[in-house]
Amino acid sequence: MKQLLAATLLGTTAIVASAAGGPTAEPPSGVLSLSAQAVTEVPTDIVHLTLAAEQEGAEPAAISSALSTRTQAVITQAKRTPGVQAESGGFTIHPTTDRNGRISTWRGRSEVILQSRDFAAVSKLAGELASQMQVQNIAFSLSREARQAAESKLAEQAVGSFREKAQATTKLFGYNSYTIREVNLNESGVVPPMPRMYGAAKAMMADAAAPVPVEGGKTQVTVSVNGSVQMLK
Repeated sequence: MKQLLAATLLGTTAIVASAAGGPTAEPPSGVLSLSAQAVTEVPTDIVHLTLAAEQEGAEPAAISSALSTRTQAVITQAKRTPGVQAESGGFTIHPTTDRNGRISTWRGRSEVILQSRDFAAVSKLAGELASQMQVQNIAFSLSREARQAAESKLAEQAVGSFREKAQATTKLFGYNSYTIREVNLNESGVVPPMPRMYGAAKAMMADAAAPVPVEGGKTQVTVSVNGSVQMLK
């Protein structure tokens, strides 16, 4: 797992007491602001497949009934596959009009969304379902467990980089040591599934049992540390 550590010195502030007299408190001097981060790439471990079926006809009620029946059959079959979650997606029915503005036909579309960590199982399932619904989109994401495991390792590295940078920079300014005044640990937010449009639906119709190619990529996870230290003589 390729890792990249980066530490950035944001700036230093050495504040000298004001020459103006008065009872006001003397501001701190020798305060150093720092930032460090650790970055790694983690393989995505969840795949999201969007299946869809379309139908047209003269009666919207008949289209709705047919699509509903097909959708339920697909979901039922998908749920029998271990490790695969299935749920209904979008469902729309809309009219198509002729040049005179009159309704000439009705079109309907229904979707089912599959989610799994077992890429091989969901790939095979999508191929088996191709005669009823075709793959329209494939997306990949990182599970919470995988992200937390990566962030745990990166936090240790980012904090270590922050402390090393603080110590080295403190000596550059002629100080001997430091104490931490304030520090914040920030983790990268959840990355939404990365979609990939699937343009081979017609090709799949010719060989409905063929598994759908499913191969995830990598996503970046980052942990950053920023704060300030008090440099000491």
